[in-house]
Amino acid sequence: MLKQQIDKDIKEALLSKDQFTVSTLRGLKSAILYEEVSLNKRDDGLDDEAIISVISKESKKRTESADLYKKGGNEQMADKELKEKTLLSKYLPEQLGDDKIQEIVDEVMNSMQDVTIKDMGKIIGLVKSKTGSAADGSKISEIVKNRINS
Repeated sequence: MLKQQIDKDIKEALLSKDQFTVSTLRGLKSAILYEEVSLNKRDDGLDDEAIISVISKESKKRTESADLYKKGGNEQMADKELKEKTLLSKYLPEQLGDDKIQEIVDEVMNSMQDVTIKDMGKIIGLVKSKTGSAADGSKISEIVKNRINS
């Protein structure tokens, strides 16, 4: 369903001559196709959860690229990357706020005994399994690290 929505949005962008949207969504479609081929699911296609995972990765790439462009002094390219990220985020589920993530981290950590820094990966994995794609991994990591160190 998500793949069909992207196709529909590409067609609409083509009709309205929105080159930015067309090129961004075609790039996304290419990333989805690449993932399908790499997982040998070209004929079946990916389910929406797998597509959301691809979109999340692509969105994260845009953020990282924008940061690098800013460090290099190229504000115009950084703005373009952030604009693409905004377009891609339209296809992602609503992200959880820091308070909600903190609540889930607390819940997971309270269910464990004697939590140390060595347990950080396990905690992050459990929190990610509860939040799915509604929370950014780096944000979860940051919150877990702060909680363990406090």
